[in-house]
Amino acid sequence: MFESDLLADKSQQPLISRLQREDLKLQITKGLCRSERLIVLLYYYEGLTLKEIGQVLELSESRVSQMRTTLIKRLRVRMQGREHELAA
Repeated sequence: MFESDLLADKSQQPLISRLQREDLKLQITKGLCRSERLIVLLYYYEGLTLKEIGQVLELSESRVSQMRTTLIKRLRVRMQGREHELAA
């Protein structure tokens, strides 16, 4: 066992991980309108179904599905544009 192993503060790992997840959530939802942001947060972070999200937004399940599909395509394009930033 190394001295650094004894001194390492393992309690910080969950905090860093939580902060990274929060930062990612902010980056993903940045620039989205209210309903788009809710779709992302409710579907991917809260685990609601498209039908449940439709009830919250007062939209049909089909419309929420269409919005999510369009949103995913936009986010993919945005993230592809940032790949070179992440690689640097």
